[in-house]
Amino acid sequence: MKRVLLSTVLASACATAYAAPVSYDIDPMHTYPSFEADHMGISFWRGKFNKTSGVMVLDKEASTGSVDVKIDIASVDFGLDAMNEQAVSPEFFDSAKYPQATYKGKLVDFADGAPTRVVGELTLHGVTRPVELKINRFKCIPHPMFKRELCGADASAVFKRDEFGLSAGKDYGFSMDVNLRIQMEAVVPEKAPKP
Repeated sequence: MKRVLLSTVLASACATAYAAPVSYDIDPMHTYPSFEADHMGISFWRGKFNKTSGVMVLDKEASTGSVDVKIDIASVDFGLDAMNEQAVSPEFFDSAKYPQATYKGKLVDFADGAPTRVVGELTLHGVTRPVELKINRFKCIPHPMFKRELCGADASAVFKRDEFGLSAGKDYGFSMDVNLRIQMEAVVPEKAPKP
């Protein structure tokens, strides 16, 4: 009986040892953080960032993971050139001084093998504050063309932009709430060819 128990423990330990975190490169062609912000309480501004990069690490066996995302602030896109120019100016994002926003977080609260939240920190406009993302959908599949694993997610959050020093319009009664929505896809990178 002791031998059986010992064998079971050793087998379990070996399985755990062989299970390892997998790293995925965020696909910039399918990852677009988008946002919605109040305009005087009568309408909403909607925009997105067109250039995003980063890495997701996922350990399915351990139900753990992380994300490290970089966003090019100058790639902001409201669909209107005048708005884009105003957004990157010193009066708002000031992309010359703060060219990049980052988000680093841990994947948590796994259910049926998928994370349901990200607990992390957003650095924007030179300010770092906690921002928690709710994962509305998360799924991994074999990429039909690359034949490598592909994971995708839809996540959302609400934060106050004045907490990051972005208070334009506050004196005119603009709500400082920003609704953030992120569509993300990440794929296991291609193995480097052996020399």
